[in-house]
Amino acid sequence: MPEKKTMQRVRRAKRRGKAPTTQAGEFVGEEIEHVREGKHGARSAEQAIAIGLSKARRAGVELPPPKKGKASERVRTQAQRDLARGQTGKRRKTSAKRSRAVKGALEREGRAAASRQALSAQAKKASRRRKARGTVTEGTPRKSRAKRRTRTSSRRGKIRTRA
Repeated sequence: MPEKKTMQRVRRAKRRGKAPTTQAGEFVGEEIEHVREGKHGARSAEQAIAIGLSKARRAGVELPPPKKGKASERVRTQAQRDLARGQTGKRRKTSAKRSRAVKGALEREGRAAASRQALSAQAKKASRRRKARGTVTEGTPRKSRAKRRTRTSSRRGKIRTRA
């Protein structure tokens, strides 16, 4: 069940005419937060994101299932099921046994899936996949080295320049 604050943020985004992916992002963020605070774990960053997207569809966000070839048939059918459940008003109570089993399984998973490194690696991998598929167009030409140099703070508090 999504948190009340998340639902409020999603409704506000919908009123403002934001895309379904933006609305779903709120649920993904909530899920990452749950893993970080130790509510449960996830096997990978992808799993945490998938749980968030599933929650979004079940909560009524009109997020279409992935197109053929982008995800496995099983994932696509589950996404269709989630979307259908979100569009109908009726809610069927999940059996306590199933609920406990799912919660127990997720609690046994690690917490590293929501780390900065794991999320960064996942984002880079997704970006590479999009580039390979040709769905991303190249942006503006690369800036000169001097213009690219920015100040970034490291975890130890020191400031270093990135070339």
